Amino acid sequence: MIRGIHHVAVSTGDLDRLVAFYTNLFGFEIVMQTGWDDQPAIDEIVGLERSSARQVMLSAGNAFIELFEYATPQGRQPAPGDRTAADHGYTHFCIDVTDIDAEYARLSAAGMEFHCPPPTLGDGRVRATYGRDPDGNIIELQEVDPIISWALDHDTEGAT
Repeated sequence: MIRGIHHVAVSTGDLDRLVAFYTNLFGFEIVMQTGWDDQPAIDEIVGLERSSARQVMLSAGNAFIELFEYATPQGRQPAPGDRTAADHGYTHFCIDVTDIDAEYARLSAAGMEFHCPPPTLGDGRVRATYGRDPDGNIIELQEVDPIISWALDHDTEGAT
């Protein structure tokens, strides 16, 4: 039975930089640090040969982010910001916030680049904006009206 999404994984060329970004700016906590070298079982899972990497698992609330820095084989580094939200594959992950204007101001002051200030969407119950981590991965900040947030957290008569 599927219980839900456990984590989002991001490969980087600078693990220490991304760990600092997510722990210092977003308050994620390190829950595991490990790595591997010459592990055929891992190579089979990830579909690589003779891989080696450092790995860190971060946690915030009910969400985990797994960060990898491969030593072998070395990953390709697209230019930061080169990937768009319309490109196929991983597009973004979303961070739930309670004061989007304060978070936008704080993260912008720390150097995080955003596509735009957070607009109000639709009937005003959702506000969101996209920004980028140091590798150019898209992160959505979203503030949801507490009534909608409650409905998303609770199954109300089998609603899908």
